[in-house]
Amino acid sequence: MPTSAAPPLPEAAKPALLQVRDLVQEFHTGSGTVHAVSGVSFDVWPGETLGIVGETGSGKSTLARAILQAPPPRSGAVTFRGTDLVTLRGARLLQARRHLQMVFQDPFGSLDPKWRVRDLVAEPLIAYRTGDKAGRRRRVDEVLQLVGLAGYGTRRPRELSGGQAQRVAIARAVALNPALIICDEAVSSLDVLIQAQVLNLFERLRAELGLSYLFIAHDLALVKQVSDRVAVMYLGKLCEVGPGETVYRQPLHPYTRALLDSVPGTATARAARHVTSTIRGEPPSPVHPPSGCRFRTRCPRAEQRCAEEEPVMRELATGHSVACHLTLVPVARSTHRSEEKIGATPR
Repeated sequence: MPTSAAPPLPEAAKPALLQVRDLVQEFHTGSGTVHAVSGVSFDVWPGETLGIVGETGSGKSTLARAILQAPPPRSGAVTFRGTDLVTLRGARLLQARRHLQMVFQDPFGSLDPKWRVRDLVAEPLIAYRTGDKAGRRRRVDEVLQLVGLAGYGTRRPRELSGGQAQRVAIARAVALNPALIICDEAVSSLDVLIQAQVLNLFERLRAELGLSYLFIAHDLALVKQVSDRVAVMYLGKLCEVGPGETVYRQPLHPYTRALLDSVPGTATARAARHVTSTIRGEPPSPVHPPSGCRFRTRCPRAEQRCAEEEPVMRELATGHSVACHLTLVPVARSTHRSEEKIGATPR
């Protein structure tokens, strides 16, 4: 963590791998403008896993696609390895995407059922004209071995289990040696045992290949297991960012607490029920988001100020930030305030 007095550690001196600043994504429909992502900012550091968590409709997947410029955001900057992807077009954007890969929720939906596993994993290598035929074959064998699917090259997706199919998707994602992998609900469709195996695989690949992850999910308890930091998203905005264990044990935002309350059987959920009420109703429409704090219409602690004034992200402890007028826990501000932007504390 950065300090104001001591010389910076080598890790802290490294530039962020991915910087997202004031990202806005909107879609114009017959009913009005959908405010899917509204002014989101965060960093992902080399070798880090940043978890993005929120319920369905919070804008997580739209955020992921905006980072990949598919489609490009309405405004804001997405700086990857020092280059703003928003300014790139054509071949330059294609080359930048080589180092940004994505693993989707439904592996069968992203794998051509007629192709064999070997051909599926080789597809990005062929698309980017990487090596010759023999070299690509060696690379395919190498990554299949890496994900525990050695000997599965001749099978087709319908001959695989859900966990095996997701391993194929992961093998295809790492084939080009990317720097960052975006996992969009990558384990949500798997049963609990297979989830654990795939999460362990992600962690092993991070250690062996030096990967960074943007890990998107709706289950805060699951995200905490694999993430160094967690960013909580609600209706297109970030409401809390902090170290995974800290956010899980001492959430500052009422919405973060509500997500924890929804996890059955956890000690945090049982304790929380004594101090907070269940949030009310359904999320508002992103076409007409509430004024002020977007969570106020469901928040059991909301006051008039919440409707009149939009809360800004503020750092209450080193690396732990929240956008809320009425935080759950009053946290003493660190005496050494980081010079990094909110939500951008390096590992």
